[in-house]
Amino acid sequence: MAEVLKVEREGDVAILTLSREERLNALTPRLITELRLALETSVAEGARALVLTGAGRAFSSGADLQADGEDALPEDLGEILGTTYNPLARTLAELPVPLVVAVNGPAVGAGMGFALAGDIVVAERSAYFLLAFANIGLVPDAGATWMVAKCVGRARAMELALLGEKLSAEDAQAMGLIARVVEDGTSLAEAKALAAKLAKGPTRALGMIRKQVIHALDHDFDQSLRMEAANQSDAGFSEDFKEAVTAFREKRKPEFKGF
Repeated sequence: MAEVLKVEREGDVAILTLSREERLNALTPRLITELRLALETSVAEGARALVLTGAGRAFSSGADLQADGEDALPEDLGEILGTTYNPLARTLAELPVPLVVAVNGPAVGAGMGFALAGDIVVAERSAYFLLAFANIGLVPDAGATWMVAKCVGRARAMELALLGEKLSAEDAQAMGLIARVVEDGTSLAEAKALAAKLAKGPTRALGMIRKQVIHALDHDFDQSLRMEAANQSDAGFSEDFKEAVTAFREKRKPEFKGF
Protein backbone atom coordinates (compact mmCIF):
# COMPACT_ATOMS: atom_id res chain seq x y z
CA MET A 1 0.00 0.00 0.00
CA ALA A 2 1.42 3.37 -1.00
CA GLU A 3 2.60 5.76 1.69
CA VAL A 4 0.21 8.66 2.23
CA LEU A 5 1.90 10.35 5.19
CA LYS A 6 5.57 10.78 5.98
CA VAL A 7 6.63 11.29 9.60
CA GLU A 8 10.13 12.39 10.55
CA ARG A 9 11.76 13.48 13.78
CA GLU A 10 14.41 16.17 14.15
CA GLY A 11 15.26 16.46 17.80
CA ASP A 12 12.13 17.52 19.67
CA VAL A 13 10.31 18.45 16.45
CA ALA A 14 8.09 16.04 14.51
CA ILE A 15 7.58 16.83 10.80
CA LEU A 16 4.45 15.41 9.19
CA THR A 17 4.21 15.56 5.40
CA LEU A 18 1.08 14.80 3.39
CA SER A 19 2.46 12.43 0.78
CA ARG A 20 0.00 11.91 -2.05
CA GLU A 21 2.06 14.05 -4.36
CA GLU A 22 0.58 12.57 -7.55
CA ARG A 23 -2.87 13.72 -6.38
CA LEU A 24 -1.69 17.08 -5.01
CA ASN A 25 -2.09 15.61 -1.53
CA ALA A 26 -5.84 15.24 -1.94
CA LEU A 27 -7.44 14.10 1.31
CA THR A 28 -8.80 10.61 1.81
CA PRO A 29 -10.20 8.97 4.97
CA ARG A 30 -7.00 6.95 5.27
CA LEU A 31 -4.76 10.02 5.04
CA ILE A 32 -6.85 11.99 7.51
CA THR A 33 -6.93 9.10 9.99
CA GLU A 34 -3.18 8.50 9.68
CA LEU A 35 -2.51 12.19 10.22
CA ARG A 36 -4.63 12.32 13.37
CA LEU A 37 -2.94 9.22 14.79
CA ALA A 38 0.52 10.53 13.86
CA LEU A 39 -0.14 13.82 15.65
CA GLU A 40 -1.23 11.98 18.78
CA THR A 41 1.69 9.53 18.59
CA SER A 42 4.25 12.28 18.04
CA VAL A 43 3.06 14.10 21.16
CA ALA A 44 2.96 10.86 23.17
CA GLU A 45 6.55 10.15 22.11
CA GLY A 46 7.73 13.51 23.43
CA ALA A 47 7.64 15.89 20.47
CA ARG A 48 7.58 19.46 21.81
CA ALA A 49 6.60 21.10 18.52
CA LEU A 50 5.07 19.91 15.26
CA VAL A 51 5.40 20.86 11.60
CA LEU A 52 2.76 20.03 8.98
CA THR A 53 3.37 20.42 5.25
CA GLY A 54 2.66 18.82 1.89
CA ALA A 55 4.88 17.00 -0.58
CA GLY A 56 5.53 18.37 -4.06
CA ARG A 57 3.61 21.26 -5.58
CA ALA A 58 0.70 21.53 -3.15
CA PHE A 59 -0.17 21.59 0.51
CA SER A 60 -3.48 19.88 -0.23
CA SER A 61 -6.04 20.10 -3.03
CA GLY A 62 -8.85 19.19 -0.63
CA ALA A 63 -10.99 16.08 -0.56
CA ASP A 64 -10.20 13.49 -3.22
CA LEU A 65 -13.38 13.39 -5.32
CA GLN A 66 -12.00 10.58 -7.49
CA ALA A 67 -10.96 8.13 -4.79
CA ASP A 68 -12.44 4.64 -4.92
CA GLY A 69 -12.63 1.59 -2.70
CA GLU A 70 -12.33 2.29 1.02
CA ASP A 71 -11.35 5.90 0.29
CA ALA A 72 -14.38 6.66 -1.89
CA LEU A 73 -16.67 9.39 -0.60
CA PRO A 74 -19.88 8.02 0.96
CA GLU A 75 -23.30 9.06 -0.22
CA ASP A 76 -23.83 10.97 3.02
CA LEU A 77 -20.91 13.40 3.25
CA GLY A 78 -21.90 14.43 6.76
CA GLU A 79 -21.04 10.91 7.84
CA ILE A 80 -17.41 11.17 6.74
CA LEU A 81 -17.08 14.52 8.49
CA GLY A 82 -18.22 12.93 11.71
CA THR A 83 -15.90 9.94 11.47
CA THR A 84 -12.71 11.45 10.01
CA TYR A 85 -12.59 15.21 9.30
CA ASN A 86 -14.03 16.48 12.58
CA PRO A 87 -11.91 14.23 14.82
CA LEU A 88 -8.80 15.55 13.06
CA ALA A 89 -9.99 19.15 13.43
CA ARG A 90 -10.53 18.60 17.15
CA THR A 91 -7.15 16.92 17.56
CA LEU A 92 -5.46 19.89 15.88
CA ALA A 93 -7.29 22.34 18.14
CA GLU A 94 -6.48 20.40 21.31
CA LEU A 95 -2.77 19.76 20.72
CA PRO A 96 -0.73 20.40 23.88
CA VAL A 97 2.26 21.64 21.87
CA PRO A 98 2.68 24.28 19.12
CA LEU A 99 1.92 23.48 15.48
CA VAL A 100 3.66 25.27 12.61
CA VAL A 101 2.23 24.79 9.12
CA ALA A 102 4.31 25.21 5.96
CA VAL A 103 2.01 25.92 3.02
CA ASN A 104 4.18 25.03 0.03
CA GLY A 105 1.46 25.39 -2.62
CA PRO A 106 -2.33 25.46 -3.01
CA ALA A 107 -4.36 24.88 0.16
CA VAL A 108 -7.84 24.14 -1.13
CA GLY A 109 -11.14 23.20 0.53
CA ALA A 110 -10.58 21.09 3.62
CA GLY A 111 -6.87 21.48 2.94
CA MET A 112 -7.30 25.18 3.64
CA GLY A 113 -9.22 24.43 6.83
CA PHE A 114 -6.50 22.15 8.17
CA ALA A 115 -3.71 24.50 7.11
CA LEU A 116 -5.27 27.36 9.06
CA ALA A 117 -5.30 25.18 12.18
CA GLY A 118 -1.60 25.93 12.60
CA ASP A 119 -0.55 28.30 15.37
CA ILE A 120 1.92 29.87 12.96
CA VAL A 121 1.18 29.45 9.26
CA VAL A 122 4.04 30.09 6.82
CA ALA A 123 3.08 30.26 3.15
CA GLU A 124 5.23 30.50 0.04
CA ARG A 125 4.70 33.53 -2.16
CA SER A 126 3.14 31.54 -5.02
CA ALA A 127 0.86 29.54 -2.72
CA TYR A 128 -2.83 30.33 -2.53
CA PHE A 129 -5.88 29.49 -0.43
CA LEU A 130 -9.25 28.57 -1.83
CA LEU A 131 -12.58 27.78 -0.19
CA ALA A 132 -13.67 25.84 -3.24
CA PHE A 133 -16.79 24.26 -1.74
CA ALA A 134 -19.40 26.50 -3.38
CA ASN A 135 -17.82 25.74 -6.76
CA ILE A 136 -18.89 22.10 -6.43
CA GLY A 137 -22.17 22.62 -4.60
CA LEU A 138 -20.91 21.97 -1.07
CA VAL A 139 -20.34 23.98 2.11
CA PRO A 140 -17.07 24.66 3.94
CA ASP A 141 -15.91 21.99 6.38
CA ALA A 142 -12.81 20.94 8.36
CA GLY A 143 -13.42 23.89 10.66
CA ALA A 144 -12.90 26.40 7.86
CA THR A 145 -16.17 28.25 8.51
CA TRP A 146 -15.23 28.98 12.12
CA MET A 147 -11.56 29.68 11.46
CA VAL A 148 -12.06 32.07 8.54
CA ALA A 149 -14.97 33.94 10.13
CA LYS A 150 -13.07 34.38 13.40
CA CYS A 151 -9.92 35.56 11.62
CA VAL A 152 -11.32 37.96 9.04
CA GLY A 153 -14.92 38.72 10.04
CA ARG A 154 -18.29 38.22 8.40
CA ALA A 155 -17.85 40.29 5.23
CA ARG A 156 -14.55 38.73 4.19
CA ALA A 157 -15.65 35.23 5.18
CA MET A 158 -18.82 35.54 3.10
CA GLU A 159 -16.85 36.76 0.10
CA LEU A 160 -14.33 33.93 0.31
CA ALA A 161 -16.93 31.21 0.89
CA LEU A 162 -19.61 32.36 -1.54
CA LEU A 163 -17.41 33.34 -4.49
CA GLY A 164 -14.92 30.49 -4.21
CA GLU A 165 -12.03 32.55 -5.57
CA LYS A 166 -8.30 32.12 -5.02
CA LEU A 167 -6.72 34.10 -2.20
CA SER A 168 -3.00 34.81 -2.60
CA ALA A 169 -0.60 34.18 0.26
CA GLU A 170 0.11 37.90 0.53
CA ASP A 171 -3.59 38.77 0.71
CA ALA A 172 -4.12 36.03 3.29
CA GLN A 173 -1.38 37.55 5.41
CA ALA A 174 -2.75 41.06 4.97
CA MET A 175 -6.20 40.05 6.22
CA GLY A 176 -4.82 38.12 9.19
CA LEU A 177 -5.40 34.54 8.05
CA ILE A 178 -1.72 33.56 8.15
CA ALA A 179 1.41 34.82 9.88
CA ARG A 180 4.22 34.85 7.32
CA VAL A 181 4.92 34.83 3.58
CA VAL A 182 8.29 33.53 2.40
CA GLU A 183 9.98 32.92 -0.93
CA ASP A 184 9.10 29.79 -2.88
CA GLY A 185 10.92 26.70 -1.75
CA THR A 186 11.67 28.03 1.75
CA SER A 187 8.48 27.44 3.73
CA LEU A 188 9.56 24.13 5.22
CA ALA A 189 12.94 25.45 6.33
CA GLU A 190 11.24 28.47 7.91
CA ALA A 191 8.66 26.27 9.62
CA LYS A 192 11.33 23.92 10.96
CA ALA A 193 13.32 26.84 12.34
CA LEU A 194 10.25 28.23 14.09
CA ALA A 195 9.32 24.82 15.45
CA ALA A 196 12.86 24.21 16.72
CA LYS A 197 12.72 27.53 18.57
CA LEU A 198 9.34 26.68 20.07
CA ALA A 199 10.53 23.20 21.06
CA LYS A 200 13.27 24.79 23.17
CA GLY A 201 10.74 26.96 24.95
CA PRO A 202 8.43 26.27 27.90
CA THR A 203 6.21 24.02 25.81
CA ARG A 204 3.82 23.28 28.67
CA ALA A 205 3.04 26.99 28.89
CA LEU A 206 2.99 27.32 25.09
CA GLY A 207 0.36 24.59 24.90
CA MET A 208 -1.78 26.47 27.39
CA ILE A 209 -1.29 29.72 25.44
CA ARG A 210 -2.61 28.17 22.22
CA LYS A 211 -5.70 26.90 24.03
CA GLN A 212 -6.24 30.26 25.76
CA VAL A 213 -6.30 32.05 22.43
CA ILE A 214 -8.82 29.60 20.96
CA HIS A 215 -10.93 29.87 24.12
CA ALA A 216 -10.86 33.67 23.93
CA LEU A 217 -12.40 33.61 20.46
CA ASP A 218 -15.60 32.07 21.82
CA HIS A 219 -15.84 33.43 25.37
CA ASP A 220 -16.30 36.78 27.06
CA PHE A 221 -13.71 38.83 28.93
CA ASP A 222 -14.51 37.50 32.41
CA GLN A 223 -14.32 33.90 31.20
CA SER A 224 -10.94 34.63 29.63
CA LEU A 225 -9.73 36.14 32.89
CA ARG A 226 -10.75 33.00 34.75
CA MET A 227 -8.97 30.75 32.29
CA GLU A 228 -5.85 32.91 32.46
CA ALA A 229 -5.85 32.65 36.24
CA ALA A 230 -6.29 28.87 36.19
CA ASN A 231 -3.54 28.39 33.64
CA GLN A 232 -1.22 30.83 35.38
CA SER A 233 -1.64 28.87 38.59
CA ASP A 234 -0.67 25.70 36.71
CA ALA A 235 2.25 27.36 34.93
CA GLY A 236 3.48 28.95 38.14
CA PHE A 237 4.06 25.52 39.68
CA SER A 238 5.93 24.22 36.62
CA GLU A 239 9.61 23.33 36.59
CA ASP A 240 10.04 25.62 33.59
CA PHE A 241 8.94 28.66 35.59
CA LYS A 242 11.28 27.70 38.43
CA GLU A 243 14.09 27.38 35.91
CA ALA A 244 13.25 30.79 34.40
CA VAL A 245 13.43 32.46 37.83
CA THR A 246 16.71 30.73 38.64
CA ALA A 247 18.18 31.65 35.26
CA PHE A 248 17.13 35.29 35.74
CA ARG A 249 18.88 35.42 39.10
CA GLU A 250 21.97 33.77 37.66
CA LYS A 251 21.92 36.06 34.60
CA ARG A 252 21.81 33.24 32.05
CA LYS A 253 19.37 31.90 29.47
CA PRO A 254 16.87 29.39 30.88
CA GLU A 255 16.96 25.78 29.75
CA PHE A 256 13.34 24.73 29.49
CA LYS A 257 12.33 21.08 29.62
CA GLY A 258 8.64 21.40 28.82
CA PHE A 259 7.29 20.45 32.26
